[in-house]
Amino acid sequence: MPDDDRSVDPRAPFRQLVSMERDVLVLSAAMFAFSLGFQMTSRYVPRYMSVLGAGAGVIGLYGSLGNLVGAVYPYPGGAVSDRLGSRRALTAFGFLSALGFLVWLLAPRLGTLRIGPLAVPPWAWIFVGLFLTQAWKSFGLGATFAVVKQSVPNDELAAGFASTETFRRVGFLVGPLLAAALVAYANDFTLGFQWVLAAAVAFAAAGTAVQHLLYDPSADSIGEEFAGVRRVVDDLRGMPSELRPLLVADVLVRFANGMAYVFFVIVVTEFLNGGDGVGFTGFGVSLSPEAFFGVLLGVEMLVALLSMLPVSRLAERVGLKPVVAAGFAVYATFPVLLINAPGDQWALVALFAYSGLRFAGLPAHKAMIVGPAEAEAGGRVTGTYYLVRNAVGISSTAIGGAIYAVSPTLSFTLATVVGLLGTGYYLAAGREFGAYA
Repeated sequence: MPDDDRSVDPRAPFRQLVSMERDVLVLSAAMFAFSLGFQMTSRYVPRYMSVLGAGAGVIGLYGSLGNLVGAVYPYPGGAVSDRLGSRRALTAFGFLSALGFLVWLLAPRLGTLRIGPLAVPPWAWIFVGLFLTQAWKSFGLGATFAVVKQSVPNDELAAGFASTETFRRVGFLVGPLLAAALVAYANDFTLGFQWVLAAAVAFAAAGTAVQHLLYDPSADSIGEEFAGVRRVVDDLRGMPSELRPLLVADVLVRFANGMAYVFFVIVVTEFLNGGDGVGFTGFGVSLSPEAFFGVLLGVEMLVALLSMLPVSRLAERVGLKPVVAAGFAVYATFPVLLINAPGDQWALVALFAYSGLRFAGLPAHKAMIVGPAEAEAGGRVTGTYYLVRNAVGISSTAIGGAIYAVSPTLSFTLATVVGLLGTGYYLAAGREFGAYA
């Protein structure tokens, strides 16, 4: 067991806010602001598209386009950062994200656009906004992994990631609850979500202003050469062998999740309870299905926050592999459980609490990804891993959407089958990281 002086305190990210270097504090504040904006809006966008007239196939294409953006943005984003410097790049991408939320906000007012004989429906503006809103998120993934890799002993990597995840996911908890409150107060989904989007614009603008005005660019390196595709190929070839079974399993599990993920809000608000959706009544309040969905996301994230550190400590005793496999199993089984759930509010609360346990395995998962890498290569290994995983999963939501249009139950059942295949493969072929063996 590690010595006490090397243990990771999950409260450290919050306590260090008053003592950390200014640039780190500024970027942390910006990250929190953008996390609020993203989490208030992203899970509701499929429902918003449905209200604007989009069908299941279109919503599936939206999800796949989001997968594509998530896969390809980090590399050009890194090139832009290298050429412009961090402050100017972060400011530009923050501005684009705020503009994207504004496009979503204005989509109903922009209405149908006619280009000659072609009529572009209102939901098409959601695709335009997607390219913009995701801009700021293209930074920092590999760097975050590398910092933890360099700062925390190998046998405490899972706990180290639990600390950073706990801090980051506070925004994930607050955002959906704030969205639920606004939707419930408006008593109309479209109006309430317009308020949510206006708040997201404000948060993104505030985050952009804070990082531009307070961030010190003196340490930025400008004009470094971007290695390009050749470096990506070299990094793929050099990926540690321990990661290959994990990557294959992760691809299958995340592909399965991608088949169903964007339709969770549709199932809760439009499919269950005979097509009426499931709302909430109790404790003196009555919530529409749309507002209740935000509460369910809050329940999910609360369980995640409460479980991440204990589960990461458990990984130090039982190893990373069992914890990662358990997280995969939750990912895999949730779709079939949700699509077959009774139209009962407490059953959904319990089910989303169960879903929160999938996040409990994320610190162990991240430790497994970066652990085998050399100390100076953690960022590259992480970026390569996520590039492959996200690229393979690009089509998952479009496929899931096409099947969902025929049969929601079939779509979610197939997603679970694919996820269980990935989980089973990892149990059979996955390798334990040496520091936890």
